[in-house]
Amino acid sequence: MASAASVLDAKGNDLRATSTSLKARLLEDHAVVKNASQLHGLCGGLKSGEITIEGDSGDYLGVLNSGAVIRVSGDAGRYVADNMTAGTVIVEGDADYGAAQYCYGGTVVIKGNAGDFTATMNKGATVIIGGDVGDEAATYMVAGDVIVVGNAGKNLGNYLIRGNIYVGGEWASLGHNCKVSDLSADDSQKISALLAQYDIPSDGRIFRKIVPLSDKPFYSH
Repeated sequence: MASAASVLDAKGNDLRATSTSLKARLLEDHAVVKNASQLHGLCGGLKSGEITIEGDSGDYLGVLNSGAVIRVSGDAGRYVADNMTAGTVIVEGDADYGAAQYCYGGTVVIKGNAGDFTATMNKGATVIIGGDVGDEAATYMVAGDVIVVGNAGKNLGNYLIRGNIYVGGEWASLGHNCKVSDLSADDSQKISALLAQYDIPSDGRIFRKIVPLSDKPFYSH
């Protein structure tokens, strides 16, 4: 039987002290961090481990994550999972501006709403938004999947290069180089499986699929 998680109270601690204590705890167990909303860059560059942030997190949580599983029980600040290459980041609440930017791989799940410029320059990650997403989501996306259960703001998928965007609700406008494509049975199954895995209620068959209009979006025809 797994032992209880090691709990770290970050109240009054700076980032360096908290990170040092956290890494020591991860050598033995799953770690829980409390009172961490003032710390920006926590869990940066981790290659393994399982961490729960109890409550809200600061900015840049999980930046350069390359294999850890990080869960936030509250809301996340700006730029959560920035430049992630592997692993999983799950936010039970909302995420601020720039969630999951420049990610090369892994999975980012925001169960609530996400701010503007979510999944900018996505390079291969799976990004799931359980609520609504702001403007310019998936701008300059070059690979991967972005799934939005709710509504999206303006310029969704602006200058989309490659990859797929799936939206269960409506969008204010599509960006340059986007078109709506037919949703295949495989698409529906993929969406349904991912949403079920992360306990997000929805029906994969209701989504619409957005793909690139051209593979050369920066050239006029």
